[in-house]
Amino acid sequence: MPDLDQWPTGRLLTTAARLVEHAWNERLVDIGVTHAGVIALGVLADQGAMTQASLAQIVRVQAQTMGKTLSRLESRGHVTRVRNDLDRRSHMVSIAPGGRHVLEAADDIERTLVAGGGLVSDELRGHLQVVIRELGAPRWNWPAASPSAEGSSLENPGASGPAATVPG
Repeated sequence: MPDLDQWPTGRLLTTAARLVEHAWNERLVDIGVTHAGVIALGVLADQGAMTQASLAQIVRVQAQTMGKTLSRLESRGHVTRVRNDLDRRSHMVSIAPGGRHVLEAADDIERTLVAGGGLVSDELRGHLQVVIRELGAPRWNWPAASPSAEGSSLENPGASGPAATVPG
């Protein structure tokens, strides 16, 4: 086993993030969705129908990347896309009933994934939120984080579940 005490913080963060992503995807394969798909479904469930571009912006991925995720979700009946009446060049994406069932199953998977693993500690979540606020503010034109905001959720105070992992 490597000497984790010697690793720089950035390496610890990226390795931990990859391991969590892999663990998620290994379990989500049984319900036919990826972690990226769960995040997209969570945003649609929380915020309602929106364009692919808006969804990509909220999730902080490129529109093309979101398009691939949505194509997989649509082919499995988890989302629907209809032409946007206001802008015929775009489509409105919404969660389908099948997508809501997938989100419920993903919530169950998340509970078993993190049970006893320390991934739901308020202290860890708080530290991660501070890192995201500090590094995300200049990148995504967020207002500078205030010290009083350090313990609150990014977008949704008290939020939990797959959609709560998405910075707004």
